[in-house]
Amino acid sequence: MNANTSRQNAAAREEGDQLFDRTTRDLPPGRHQFHKERMMAQIHEARQTGLTAAGTKATAPAKARRFRLPRPAIALPALAATVAAVIGAVLVTSGGPARPGGVATGPALTTTIGVANAEDAPRLLDEIALAAADGTHPVARPGQYIYIESKTADTFVRTVDGESSLASHALHTRQVWQSPDGTKGWLIDPAVNDGPEGETLSLPDEQGNTPRANLNAPSYDYLAKLTTDPDTLLAKIYKETEGHGNTPDQQAFTTIGDLLGESYPPAELVPALFKAAAKIPGVVVVDDAVDAVGRRGVAVARLDETSGQREEWIFDKKTHHYLGERIVQVNRVDGDDLIRPGTVVFTSAIMKRAIVDGIRQTPSHSG
Repeated sequence: MNANTSRQNAAAREEGDQLFDRTTRDLPPGRHQFHKERMMAQIHEARQTGLTAAGTKATAPAKARRFRLPRPAIALPALAATVAAVIGAVLVTSGGPARPGGVATGPALTTTIGVANAEDAPRLLDEIALAAADGTHPVARPGQYIYIESKTADTFVRTVDGESSLASHALHTRQVWQSPDGTKGWLIDPAVNDGPEGETLSLPDEQGNTPRANLNAPSYDYLAKLTTDPDTLLAKIYKETEGHGNTPDQQAFTTIGDLLGESYPPAELVPALFKAAAKIPGVVVVDDAVDAVGRRGVAVARLDETSGQREEWIFDKKTHHYLGERIVQVNRVDGDDLIRPGTVVFTSAIMKRAIVDGIRQTPSHSG
């Protein structure tokens, strides 16, 4: 579901679209909407201070274009170094303490890089798949909503008076509601919304389009129709994401990670996702990883050799329950002196995942 609101004028939309198109051609499609949303928020912040990239006065402040994030991403979805660097290079901002939605900024997020072990990955993913098969998993019915509440934060490049530095958006709560068919939804996220009430994700969008659900923008009903055979499922993922991402293997891993984050796969599909992930070359285990709220666990991970970033899915060591995700810069990338190894580019923690009876209803208030 790629819905947006009509609160942005044509000039701002064109500016953001062109900037996005130039900088995300090689990004996995499951992250495009996240990066576009982040970029538009940065443009919005610059315009609010009366500045453009050229340093001239803007004629009128423009609202940032809003999108449903796949993470999130998921998944808040991760702020890739390539996009963050471009934002810092083209925008001149005031360097104020808050985002448009009021999320304060602080120092860059960092961590100790955990040791990776490839030999234990198949065994751990098999154990995680078995645990998922034994768990309870309510079915989403028509008229109900899938509610996902998470805590997220990220690191980005900020430029003030021509000087670039790393900063982070404070850990904050993100709430998403989505109907099983993916046509109705709501988002509350202070890093994205203009106000505390949030905004609609319902379709059709402002152009009258109702995009069809797919692997990178799935609805519950779409996921319910996917095969549960791991080999067939993985083949489908490779085929439908061909040409995206830095490598086919990394894109397959990212796609499965998107499905584990801000979505609600049916019970039969979850074990198949883990078994499919075990077949991707380069998947490793990181024995010690921490989610966004400090819960320690073990991670299933994969290093993107191009970006130098390692995507980590974090699980409880005893129950194998999915806790969240983080993306850590592991290797230095030529030409990037800011995002150094140990930088946490993105971190999330799933706090609640439930079926509720109404939009903007939380589990404690659901009838």
